[in-house]
Amino acid sequence: MDVSGNVNAAFLMALLMTALAVLLLGRVFLAWFFSDGRGRAGRRRRGEESWGTAQTRGSREIQADMTEIRKTRAGVLAILADGIGRENTGRVCAQIALDAAADAYEPYEVLTNPEYLFRTVCREANARIQKTIGERRGGACLGLAFLGNGHLYYGVVGDIRIALYRGGELIPLSQGHTLDVLARQAYEAGRISKKEAVWSMEEKRRWNYLGMDGFREIEIPERPIRLKRDDLVVMVSRGIWQALSGADLEDLLAGGESPQEKARQIVWAAGRKPGDDKENGSAVILRAEEAEDAAD
Repeated sequence: MDVSGNVNAAFLMALLMTALAVLLLGRVFLAWFFSDGRGRAGRRRRGEESWGTAQTRGSREIQADMTEIRKTRAGVLAILADGIGRENTGRVCAQIALDAAADAYEPYEVLTNPEYLFRTVCREANARIQKTIGERRGGACLGLAFLGNGHLYYGVVGDIRIALYRGGELIPLSQGHTLDVLARQAYEAGRISKKEAVWSMEEKRRWNYLGMDGFREIEIPERPIRLKRDDLVVMVSRGIWQALSGADLEDLLAGGESPQEKARQIVWAAGRKPGDDKENGSAVILRAEEAEDAAD
């Protein structure tokens, strides 16, 4: 009996079975990776995330916008901080605001009260900025968008804009903290005349931001927004919304490109607009995926 021949045959058979097992496991992994988590083929392509970010420095020497996306078991948090101040002060303030939000959110595996988190983040960021910059003039605008349990929760300080793109239409959500908004609110409340309101409607200066003396509250909606699958949450800073109209953004958001590609196209279009005095601009796009419970 040829013992060595039997040993070699057994070895080759074991090697073949191992290779087949690795191949089958690889195919199972790929099927899971490109599925939507329920065993169905999803629409995500290789390397494509459900969010995207892009930035332009405009005509400024320093990019003082900061963006970050954090995903935990609780959901997805998008952060956009727009620094205010000369030289490096604005960038430092934006980084402080972003870090305060990211650090506060990181431990959450379940988030039942995003509004409380947003308010806590803003109070902490405001105190940190004031302590860090001292007598220097500076601060940061901050936008926070949280997607969880089929809903959008958002908070805004300053002139970050948040909107929802659904069915080919861009729906503005946040008002922002600029003087034209303040004037409109004062007129609606009967505190100023129509003439005074009209005079202020073109004034886009910020009246509230993190780091200012007398910091006011964060803007939070009365109730969260129920999402539908493939809704796009759009968050942009001043350099984008000053350059592009709502109609411009609708055109750029249409089509089947990934959120990352849409963000790049928005920033590119803003950079193409005429003008020599352009602000830093950032675009953050989030695609709603966990939204079945929000369907009509």
